[in-house]
Amino acid sequence: MRPGDIAPTLDYEIPFWQTGSRVVAGVDEVGRGALAGPLVAAAVALPVGLGETGTALTQALLGVRDSKQLSPRLCEKMLAQVLHVAVCSAVGVVPPEELDVVGLSAANRIAMERAVLALPVPPDALLLDACIIDLGCPQVGIVDGDARCLSIAAASILAKVTRDRMMVDCHHDDPRYGFNHHKGYGTAAHIAALRKHGLSPLHRHSFACLPPAAP
Repeated sequence: MRPGDIAPTLDYEIPFWQTGSRVVAGVDEVGRGALAGPLVAAAVALPVGLGETGTALTQALLGVRDSKQLSPRLCEKMLAQVLHVAVCSAVGVVPPEELDVVGLSAANRIAMERAVLALPVPPDALLLDACIIDLGCPQVGIVDGDARCLSIAAASILAKVTRDRMMVDCHHDDPRYGFNHHKGYGTAAHIAALRKHGLSPLHRHSFACLPPAAP
């Protein structure tokens, strides 16, 4: 069961900070279930927050949640707070044509690795949403990590806002599908556009199959 509206905490960061790790990055991705557009991951390292400093850090990011629990407007608002507070952050992108070649699971790992490797400061440890990746530093995969862990929740917001902005740009390039509204996910409007126009280069041809025509 997901934690619902319970705020994510620093409970997973604190043990690393207490043992001397300073750059502990939360990592998350968005876009796995979309029919079009890239897979985007983000990595966010928060400042060390122990004792009163941790309380102040939690207060500064009070509205941060798993991005799936927030409206687009709130995600934009919370991202400004995250970027103001974070020690460092970065994103990693796997475009749809690469995803078609490597597959969804590999693309998920690659996007996360790219986000971590793009950080301007090498991380001492990683906290990831329900997985680990092929990088040589201590890692913890946390089930429902985007809802439980503050660093991962912050990363989920950065990844979502980044991807949403990319999909708006995709709409400007090809307005036939309404990417600015559904961001590439399989809404009724998107399926109807697929029936009318077929697949575009922005679609994931490996699994975004053209729906059958309506009877």
